[in-house]
Amino acid sequence: MHAQSHPHPAHALRPLAIAYGALCYAAFLATFLYAVGFVMGLVVPKHIDSGPAAPLATALAVDLALLGLFAVQHSGMARPGFKRWWTRFVPAPVERSTYVLLSSVALIVLFRFWQPLPQPLWHVEGDVARVALHGVAALGWLLVLTGTFLINHFELFGLRQVWRLGQGHPSRDEPFVVRAAYRVVRHPIMLGFLIAFWATPTMSVGHLLFALATTAYIVIAVKFLEERDLVATFGDTYRDYQRQVPMLLPRWRARARTD
Repeated sequence: MHAQSHPHPAHALRPLAIAYGALCYAAFLATFLYAVGFVMGLVVPKHIDSGPAAPLATALAVDLALLGLFAVQHSGMARPGFKRWWTRFVPAPVERSTYVLLSSVALIVLFRFWQPLPQPLWHVEGDVARVALHGVAALGWLLVLTGTFLINHFELFGLRQVWRLGQGHPSRDEPFVVRAAYRVVRHPIMLGFLIAFWATPTMSVGHLLFALATTAYIVIAVKFLEERDLVATFGDTYRDYQRQVPMLLPRWRARARTD
């Protein structure tokens, strides 16, 4: 009799890891598309200004708690120290996919329980002007998505890690590369979010709260958390990049004229 060979347990788990990564990516994609409609007030069943209005104090408390929950999850789980602790329990190749999934869950909770404050602060009349502002917001969302592909979209959302695991290849660090929009600002993805959140033909109290809170979060998280981690990872290479390229707002330099 010949002994039967059995697949190594780690090999047997590879298809499950790929399936899990694909599921997490699908959750991100659906949540991202819903976020576009939620902020712009288009298509989705519940957007930033829809639903019964709660008392002002209640709505403010709930909305700020929801935004705070997302901020803590999104920034806390991205820190290297948390990752080192977290990967003691979660396999490293699916760590990013799990982060993406939990970020999507945090956003879904925000969409579900957001309390509208629909009182208008400004309302642009005229179809042309409204379409133009929606177009600017759409460009912001497009910049967000484009920015992910200019670095490594599939690694950013965990697919590359699980695919390499499925192929039996070890993970590897990517070199620091600057291209396209990253030559204009260091964080074009975040700039895209800012454009998308502020370009609206109707600015309600709730939308303003959302835009102000997310803007503050973006500036604080990028400047004091993400950039610190990038300096720790890339050292002087990133410090030189910081000196040459602005963080969020493009620096329009007048070209020197030669007679």
